[in-house]
Amino acid sequence: MTMREAVGRFVDDGATLAIEGFTAFICFAAAHEIIRQHKRDLVLCRLTPDLIYDQMIAAGVASKLVFSYLGNPGVGSLHCIRRAVEQSVPRPLAIEEYSHFGMVGRYMAGAADLPFFPLRSYLGSDMPAANERIQFVDSPYGDGPIAVVPPLKPDVTFVHAQRADAHGNTHLWGLLGTQKEVAFASKKVIVVVEEIVDEEVIRRDPNRTLIPGLIVDAVVHEAYGAHPSYVQGYYDRDNDFYLKWDEWSRDQATTEAWLAEWVYGVADRAAYLAKLGGDTLDRLAPGRLEADPVNYGRYG
Repeated sequence: MTMREAVGRFVDDGATLAIEGFTAFICFAAAHEIIRQHKRDLVLCRLTPDLIYDQMIAAGVASKLVFSYLGNPGVGSLHCIRRAVEQSVPRPLAIEEYSHFGMVGRYMAGAADLPFFPLRSYLGSDMPAANERIQFVDSPYGDGPIAVVPPLKPDVTFVHAQRADAHGNTHLWGLLGTQKEVAFASKKVIVVVEEIVDEEVIRRDPNRTLIPGLIVDAVVHEAYGAHPSYVQGYYDRDNDFYLKWDEWSRDQATTEAWLAEWVYGVADRAAYLAKLGGDTLDRLAPGRLEADPVNYGRYG
């Protein structure tokens, strides 16, 4: 289905939503469509909120953020999230913070239908004092207290990938994050891909099928759907955009002007790409670096 149909059908106001992908595969196309449809009171979950949630929170779609690290990668603060937390602009935002492994553990517990996930990395940390959902239990094996975190089961998750077949069997390669765990933990899964391929393409390369079609609810074909993030072998990260966002997002009025032009002002991702221009897409195009049977991309 189209992105508009997927968001309209699966993303309800008040839903718990995850758009995962570690540095790469960040589905900005889904975020922009959620903003265009004026969804509200979402609980946004993501290890690294990145620019994608900064934009969504600036647009007022969220009431809560569940995360493990805040920052514009290699640049600095996420100014829109900071405004929402400190000044309630454009609306109040609650935050729930974990360590990276704490968030991974929550997804893993959700995927495996466990009541909690144990981990030792909170011993000596001040984080449990700031997050009442991090609890301690006595180890049944007599080696003292151990921290536990609750399972995280998003209502809906968007996962961007290189390709899938029409059944949703999804191929991913490159720098991966928690896409598999969050997909298995979620109630509804939408995969967004650079291309839809024949089932035979998936079958002859089964080791890349990170997400099986049996847990996928919809497949969306959205080329360049992760820009300004990147997709291994298809296009590079647009680092210029990350640098410019730091400047644009420092002021709410400037941020809203950007949203008006680049999100509300375009009908869909195709219109966004047309506005972005071929020169930008050419600049982000990788060379070829074959790792049979896929192209990993050669980056300058």
